[in-house]
Amino acid sequence: MCRPGCFESWSRLLAAVEPGRNEIHLSRRRFLAAAAVPLVAAACAPTATPTSGPAQDLLATAFSFDLHSHPGLFKRTSNDTLAGHRRAAEAGQVKLINFTATSDAPVLGLTARGALYAAREPAAGELYASMYRQIDTLIGWCAGADLPTVRSVAAAESPGPPVRGQLAVEGCDFLEGRLDRVQEAFDRGIRSLQLVHYRINELGDIQTAAPIHGGLTDFGRAAVKEMNRLGIIVDVAHATRAVVAGVAETTTQPIVLSHTDIEDGSGWARFISRDHARLVAGTGGVIGAMPIMLGRRGGDDIAGYARHIARLVDAVGIDHVAIGTDMDGIGPGAIYTSYARWPSLAAALLDNGYGRDDVAKIVGGNARRVFDKAQAVFRPS
Repeated sequence: MCRPGCFESWSRLLAAVEPGRNEIHLSRRRFLAAAAVPLVAAACAPTATPTSGPAQDLLATAFSFDLHSHPGLFKRTSNDTLAGHRRAAEAGQVKLINFTATSDAPVLGLTARGALYAAREPAAGELYASMYRQIDTLIGWCAGADLPTVRSVAAAESPGPPVRGQLAVEGCDFLEGRLDRVQEAFDRGIRSLQLVHYRINELGDIQTAAPIHGGLTDFGRAAVKEMNRLGIIVDVAHATRAVVAGVAETTTQPIVLSHTDIEDGSGWARFISRDHARLVAGTGGVIGAMPIMLGRRGGDDIAGYARHIARLVDAVGIDHVAIGTDMDGIGPGAIYTSYARWPSLAAALLDNGYGRDDVAKIVGGNARRVFDKAQAVFRPS
């Protein structure tokens, strides 16, 4: 999820989004507070994206799928509008994007060192209301951008617009300990639920704070079982290794860790060990490679992104690696900023020696397999 400069602005704006409109209405006080935060600059002009060749030919038949994205949600932290991202995705031949609401955003703040944390306890119903306000906004914006939302991966290949969205939520804080809200989320079209984010909630602990529960809670186990029953993907991004181990013991379906990378010496808490990654792979699941370079400001680095992917492949094997761009959620550290660059990523993987079939798995085939299996419970073959 967002780096601090991005998220501070975004969390201030969340409560001001008016459902169904691709604009933000702020009080004068909110506007001045948001304006005081440095804006996330648009990415530097990238090198040319291939318009023909092996990568484009591969993507013409591959199923390209981004596991985690916030495209165009907020003008002050986005590289483009949602419609602009849709046009870029068409150019890049991306088929499906998980559009992700963020459940705990209204209560997040920054420590003195710039780390994100839950700055206060939410009021009853606050995070529930904020999450669905975001979902309603996303649905409205998608309709206006000719980018429909679908309720299964299979539906993304039905006749119609070439790019589709699928609804997801980052952090199950909106459940507020109520299991019936998992069913409600499913009925509203949400198909992926990330258990935790930057707030320790009723389901388990997070990577960026001292643990309280010691792993997955009893309510967390019940929620995982309910997600399995309904065909909702369980996403363990931001969760501690102990939580992931608990999910792996509980789930009857493959799980997803939508956006992270293997530890690279930077010490960032959001990266994971090889052992952590193998817990996800052991369920038959996938890990979405995240395009972030700490200390980097501006500009794409496709070669750097390909190196993140290679470390994941080395840790868990080709069948368990996917793409999770966290589009418009990373901020200045982003090293992939436009879906139009998707062919360049495919080309980099081909150039690094991966075969066509393996590249097709990474850019979406593996993620599709996991979602298809989970969603078979409500879409029997």
